[in-house]
Amino acid sequence: MGKLVVSLDGVVIKEVQITKDKTTLGRRPYNDIVIDNLAVSGEHAVLQIVGADVFIEDLNSTNGTYINGKAIKKQLLVNNDIIEIGKYKIRFLLEDSADYEKTMILRPGASAPTGFGLPSSFGSLPPATPRSVPATIKVLNGAAAGREVSLTKVVTTIGKPGVQVASITKRPSGYVLAHVEGLVRPSVNGQQLQGDSTPLKNGDVVELAGTQMQFQQP
Repeated sequence: MGKLVVSLDGVVIKEVQITKDKTTLGRRPYNDIVIDNLAVSGEHAVLQIVGADVFIEDLNSTNGTYINGKAIKKQLLVNNDIIEIGKYKIRFLLEDSADYEKTMILRPGASAPTGFGLPSSFGSLPPATPRSVPATIKVLNGAAAGREVSLTKVVTTIGKPGVQVASITKRPSGYVLAHVEGLVRPSVNGQQLQGDSTPLKNGDVVELAGTQMQFQQP
């Protein structure tokens, strides 16, 4: 999945492979990554693997968690991101990298669907076996009804940040929907997602954050 390179004042202290679903960082000795510094909270942050993604979440720490200089609460990590905790800098590295796209269908803070956000390219896992014609997600209701996104990249993230977010991962065996964020899991064909992920079939209707989207695969 990747690794973390912990450094202080430019000197690398340790390297940690990310192998667990959840990896905790903090000052207390029971954390997976222990950073013994008073500026670091006892339980400072946690990294969580969701599908093909790695997210980092600040655990209401005293001094906060920063990604590339910006304070975050929860954020998707991409190749070469710099996590800052106290005076420590932790570089997130993927062993292999390829382009993928994180596409938000609902813009942050929007009260209703307003269209598609701008795509950004990041490092990611090796691409799945390509198909001649990619699958698409089509919005069925709201102000963005009729809009489509081609699932040409390894991971596409849909939903409304801070409310309900899911990811669609392109794998050799097909496309998989996974729950990422939100108290309520997304629904597929009217049935709420029970596990962490489920395969998608042509014509499936996904609903999250009040928006219905149809998965279409040639």
